[in-house]
Amino acid sequence: MYAARIIGTVVCTQKDPRMNSLKMYVVQPVNIITFKDEGKSAVAIDAVGAGNSEIVLVVSGSSARLTELTLNKPVDATITAIIDYVDIEGKNVFSKHKKEM
Repeated sequence: MYAARIIGTVVCTQKDPRMNSLKMYVVQPVNIITFKDEGKSAVAIDAVGAGNSEIVLVVSGSSARLTELTLNKPVDATITAIIDYVDIEGKNVFSKHKKEM
């Protein structure tokens, strides 16, 4: 599982029928402490109703196919949570309701 920022959407008119009605986002992994970009971006299925620019938790590999929405579907990354805030050693390092720190 990793933290990522939603940076875009993906629309595919031709796809496996099991992918119909699945919302796809481009996610950019971020460091969970600094929230700076880290690693390669990916496409992830939204299982929780996330939105553009939100910080989310993403699972990949076989875990991506274990949500109710993605069960037995050909996916490799799924957004499973929207991060509201993160505290590290008693200090708030991220809050969804504040501008980036």
